[in-house]
Amino acid sequence: MSNVGDLGRRVAERREELGLTADEVAARAGMDPSYVRMLETSPSPQPSRAAMWRLAGALETTVDSVAGGGFQAPPGRTDPSPRPTLEALDREDCQSLIGPGGVGRVVFFESRGPVALPVNFRMLDGDVVFRTEPESALTSSFKQGQVSFEVDHLDDALTEGWSVLISGEGQEVVDPAERERVEELGVAPWAGGTRDTYVRIVPREVTGRRIRRS
Repeated sequence: MSNVGDLGRRVAERREELGLTADEVAARAGMDPSYVRMLETSPSPQPSRAAMWRLAGALETTVDSVAGGGFQAPPGRTDPSPRPTLEALDREDCQSLIGPGGVGRVVFFESRGPVALPVNFRMLDGDVVFRTEPESALTSSFKQGQVSFEVDHLDDALTEGWSVLISGEGQEVVDPAERERVEELGVAPWAGGTRDTYVRIVPREVTGRRIRRS
């Protein structure tokens, strides 16, 4: 599966709308053709602001359009036409999407009912790893059984996105050798502070959905 980033897909789509090749866009923008091709194929390109302005000019559009206009608005507010299609993702696709880590939501039960907490996470051998406070409501919930973990990505500019849901067992990392491995991941706590308790979610089931524009 190709893991092209949203920026690259927007650039390629606009370039094709104009009937231009990557070399022609590069010439217009005063860029090396290999740089334009890298932007279109990289999962997470990080062009400078100046490069974005030049690229937008070459594509006869705006920086917001190339970067993903509306990203500061609440998600899901973009006109959904043309009608999008929904496709199921297999486990391999899901692992590919969440492999780089990022921000997800761990879902667990406490006295008031289901709770979802945002956390920074990384992946280790197919398991989700993040940090939390010791003896928290989250770690206490592990005794009750299954927890879930959800990661999603929305692109309002393309009216597309994906979502991955993991269901499995939450475990506090206590083994010294395992603790050393998860510390090497460099995952920082979402809420800051010490939060030196490492949690590992071992997936029992991994499912995903992707919405694409027709």
